[in-house]
Amino acid sequence: MYNILITGGAGFIGSNVALKLMAKGYDVTVLDNLSPQIHGDDPDRFSPLYLSIRDKVRFVRGSVISREDWLRALEGVDAIIHLAAETGTGQSMYEIKRYTDVNIGGTALMLDLLTNTKHSVQKVVVAASRAIYGEGRYFSQELGYVYPTSRADEDMARGDFECKYPGSGSLTLVGTTEDSQIHPTSVYGITKQVQEQLVMTVCPSIGIAPVAFRYQNVYGPGQSLSNPYTGILSIFSTRIKNGNGLNIFEDGRETRDFVYIDDVVDATILGLEKDEANGEAFNVGTGVATDVLTVARTLIARYGVEVPVTVSGNYRLGDIRHNYADITKARRLLGFEPKWSFERGIAAFARWVNEQQVQVDRYEDSIEEMKQKGLYK
Repeated sequence: MYNILITGGAGFIGSNVALKLMAKGYDVTVLDNLSPQIHGDDPDRFSPLYLSIRDKVRFVRGSVISREDWLRALEGVDAIIHLAAETGTGQSMYEIKRYTDVNIGGTALMLDLLTNTKHSVQKVVVAASRAIYGEGRYFSQELGYVYPTSRADEDMARGDFECKYPGSGSLTLVGTTEDSQIHPTSVYGITKQVQEQLVMTVCPSIGIAPVAFRYQNVYGPGQSLSNPYTGILSIFSTRIKNGNGLNIFEDGRETRDFVYIDDVVDATILGLEKDEANGEAFNVGTGVATDVLTVARTLIARYGVEVPVTVSGNYRLGDIRHNYADITKARRLLGFEPKWSFERGIAAFARWVNEQQVQVDRYEDSIEEMKQKGLYK
């Protein structure tokens, strides 16, 4: 396989994968619509991600929901890395049709074309997400391993944010394995679950090897600092750089598994190149949980800008409390080993942010949207 199509290949993960593949001698085609939410209104001048690959790849500006764009992009392709998707848990809860059309509809169209047209595709790598698990995996002294469902609005309204499970006392968070229960708590999570299931079901029936990667919270130099629907590292960074205070949701003890972009790129390419990956789904993370207050304090220290930090007790419906990856399977089958600790990665990310122009802070606009929909409390 020498000719690789990356959908969403001008995005944060996709552009980094493209550059690494080209450095290894692959020919790369990118299908991307250059969404203004990610790339701004003039990507040919002001999108660093797009400019990093422009004139280096065969670029098809188009959409995964367009049959004509897919047919142009698929010419001569040996494998697909399918990253194109609408992303953002909060936004997905009110942009329901858009998320469903792009994430599920675009994947279905890809598979329909692979089933019913002539092509040379041998493998499809699909970007799934830790969001498919919903709340993480826990151990109960009474019941063993359990998988809590969405937290109740009335519990969170009175400041009780921890997960609960019927018939159990207090729960102990453990790493989420690939065979953990899949029960997404957001529209975004549902669409990523369906994307993965479509690829893993259809591809083997037409002689194509499928691989799914359930990425945790990906961060690093190059991610959008202007998109208020992206990860908290970018949102917090832009707030701090504008001298604005940080509103910490819940009690600040909620955790995520932050995985550095270089590790995500390495895992993705291992899945492309290794036959051991075929037919398998893998977690991609560090296996370490980091709480949101730690993130806020670390970034403030790195930027040397003192801003107020308010632990507000606010919360968003659809958010999860905790989730971190068990990466034993990726280690065993792929030889994947994350090289970037949170401390090292956040230092590199902060150095990069310090070199960037300060972006307009649109965080309050995104919160107002959620308030109007009744999703932000």
